[in-house]
Amino acid sequence: MARPSTRRLSGMRLILRQTLSGPQALAFLPAVALAAFWLGGEGWLLLAALFVPAVYAVAGSFSDPGPVADGPRDSTTGLPLREALVSALDDRMDMARVRGRATACFLVTLDDFDQIAERYGFSAAEDVLARTAERLCSAVRGGDIVCRTGTESFGIALGSTAHLDLEIAIQIAARLQSAVEEPVALGASVAYVSCSIGFCLGARAPDTTGQALLAAAEQALAEAQRNAPSAIRAYSPDMSRPVPARAIGLDDLAAALEAGQIVPFFQPQVSTDTGRVTGFEALARWCHPERGVVLPGQFMPLLESHGQMGRLGEVILTHALRALHGWDAAGLDVGSVGVNFSPAELRDPKLIDKVRWQLDRFDLAPERLTVEVLETVIAASPDDGVVRNVNGLAALGCRVDLDDFGTGHASISATRRFAVSRLKIDRSFVMKVDRDPEQQKMVSAILTLAEQLGLETLGEGAETRGEHAMLAQLGCGHVQGFCIARPMPVEQTVDWIRMYEAGLSTATPIGRRAS
Repeated sequence: MARPSTRRLSGMRLILRQTLSGPQALAFLPAVALAAFWLGGEGWLLLAALFVPAVYAVAGSFSDPGPVADGPRDSTTGLPLREALVSALDDRMDMARVRGRATACFLVTLDDFDQIAERYGFSAAEDVLARTAERLCSAVRGGDIVCRTGTESFGIALGSTAHLDLEIAIQIAARLQSAVEEPVALGASVAYVSCSIGFCLGARAPDTTGQALLAAAEQALAEAQRNAPSAIRAYSPDMSRPVPARAIGLDDLAAALEAGQIVPFFQPQVSTDTGRVTGFEALARWCHPERGVVLPGQFMPLLESHGQMGRLGEVILTHALRALHGWDAAGLDVGSVGVNFSPAELRDPKLIDKVRWQLDRFDLAPERLTVEVLETVIAASPDDGVVRNVNGLAALGCRVDLDDFGTGHASISATRRFAVSRLKIDRSFVMKVDRDPEQQKMVSAILTLAEQLGLETLGEGAETRGEHAMLAQLGCGHVQGFCIARPMPVEQTVDWIRMYEAGLSTATPIGRRAS
């Protein structure tokens, strides 16, 4: 007779384990004892007492698969290796098949890791890997398994759970990414890392094996790396084929807007004087059911070409003001939220009434909303309707930020024609400002102009602590960029604010020197 396959034995073992686990087992044991005593007296009761523990030993653990069994571990991080990840995924896929539980595989890789080694040295690069491992282990649940799968890559086998859908998985991926991308202190230096993530839900894997689930997650990771840095992608069966740009249609976008898939991610803005959070900018992201988080450059042109930017603007404004209302309710001091207004929205004769209604809806004062307008719009627009709306919103009490300043060739007179409150210095001037004297001269000139015009300033796209410090030294009032935090879902903002504010009490303000 042919012997049963290993996978079949594993499935039988899981059924037995589930039958004898949890509350049902506690009800089962007295029944066995009573039946044994009734049928055979004390002798049979003694045999039952010996038999039941033996059955438990065969069945294995009393719960879902937990930590990976002892085996080879990575010397740098102390994590189990790829083989352990496959084994853990096998267990979880079996659990999904036998008991209808859900699982997923997440793969995390550090972007441009070789540059960290080149800049800081091999020892520092190993420290980054060790810290990444610690952060991933801290960000997962007790039943999840973290393994090292490559030079700069990590894998996570999600512990089996009753419910897991794409939205929850994207939130998990965003939480992992946020944990990994915190700055890493390397002696007197600070390394800023980013990571890309690919994942696959167990229910979407092409087969029921752990290896198939891992291979699907690897395809998603490859897609994320093509869109790095900081990309997140979910597995879909067509990932092995190039996706034409026209694959995203207007109907898809309309459905996404109605389904609530296009939402703002929030990036904080901080004062260079106090270090405190002074606001967030709301940035549109599409949480696509197959592609993961899609950046606006991949879908906004289609909306714009079909006159749908107004609808997108309404959605983002509603979510942004709802988030601001939520921060107030949580007792958090967030000054304002910035929302980008497209040229089409700024020409809408009903714009001011719509904004006023939304502010009243969430019981917010107008100064809590920052209207972000591209410099190119001001430079190129003779439209009196745009002028009336921008100035009307300013008269209502809203702040007006002139976005990407320095790229649109707006004249001083045009700047004054609009009631602008603050200039946002474009990231092209901020890049390497701590190392490039020419960049410093450009930024200084913009800051001098702003001072003469009585305008506040904010430096966009500061990616390093050095850029942040130089902006503060030059006199820029506020900073926004990856060196503070990457754009995050609203669900992560409360914890981030509290953690960031708590850290201010022990940190030296970046614009000042320690005494």
